[in-house]
Amino acid sequence: MTTHTAPEAGVPPYCAQPPQTQPVLRPDLSPDRAKAILLIRTKWVNGTVLHYAFLDEDGDLVGGEEQRDEVRRAFQEWKEFGIGLEFTEVPDPADAEVRISFLAGDGSWSYVGRDVLLIGVREPTMRFGWNLTSQYGKATARHEIGHTLGFAQHQNPFAGIVWDEEKVYAELGKPPNNWPRETTFHNILRKLAADEVMGSTWDPDSIMQYGFPAGLILEPARFSQGIDSPLTLSAVDKERAQQWYPAISTGPARLQPFESKPLRLASGEQADFEIVPPETRKYELGTFGDADVVLVLFEAVDGELRYLTGEDDSGEDRNGRLAVKLLKGHRYVARARLYCAWGSGGTAFMYW
Repeated sequence: MTTHTAPEAGVPPYCAQPPQTQPVLRPDLSPDRAKAILLIRTKWVNGTVLHYAFLDEDGDLVGGEEQRDEVRRAFQEWKEFGIGLEFTEVPDPADAEVRISFLAGDGSWSYVGRDVLLIGVREPTMRFGWNLTSQYGKATARHEIGHTLGFAQHQNPFAGIVWDEEKVYAELGKPPNNWPRETTFHNILRKLAADEVMGSTWDPDSIMQYGFPAGLILEPARFSQGIDSPLTLSAVDKERAQQWYPAISTGPARLQPFESKPLRLASGEQADFEIVPPETRKYELGTFGDADVVLVLFEAVDGELRYLTGEDDSGEDRNGRLAVKLLKGHRYVARARLYCAWGSGGTAFMYW
């Protein structure tokens, strides 16, 4: 995963991916239910405000204000797609879901989607190991943010790529990457399961796609001379970002205690509810019905929704419940995103 040569000096180093969490799914789950869980599990609920902060680390730093500015511009470029997520920089890493460091020699990488929530608050969830102000560096910043949004591409099983594996191991085992075989397999040769990628096509122009030099790909023949590194966000990147995180045009529906609201959702869709408690006490929030749902509760703090708690009941024959003390007159927003409705009955949300 180390990089010792600037991208401009030769073959560019590749981004290394930390291990992703892999849900243990029951073997009796239906294919549709399992696919929905694998596809959606790293995605954020739409409307989430992702806070990011920059870490200062000891070592051979490549950071600086111009590097940070490029990360800020990369976040803004994803936001300009009109997606429902928000990105806010905060000074304290302990207040950030996304923590960014710059460290030469450690490559560039990011945890994928909600996996960042499993990382300690003083540890980075995204790292850059080379200059981001070059054309290749700008693409790297956008690529890593794409991973943080929950997207993967370069190991798409629908690409149909047949590798000359020993040449790949040899290429990436030398500078600037210096990867051992297991790292090359994890980052390049390993294919994602078909259940874990959107659609049934591969977009070679996606910012999430790696470029490769000639001689590493046996098939398709048109890629025998290599694949150029995409340097900009593609039309398909925009389409998929808007599909998972559509622009929010209406506010959440106000919900009263003990009032039940049906969830008429397709897989991947969500419903939002505003809660203003009439009294201060402990409440429970939850869904009802045969469905896999990720449920997240936010509290309005200084005009911004901040994450309070959440529950993911996917793959289990139960309904998620949140038990939390809510304050009278404070504003909360509950967001329920559906993986899959797997039973014959309806699904509903209520707090009491």
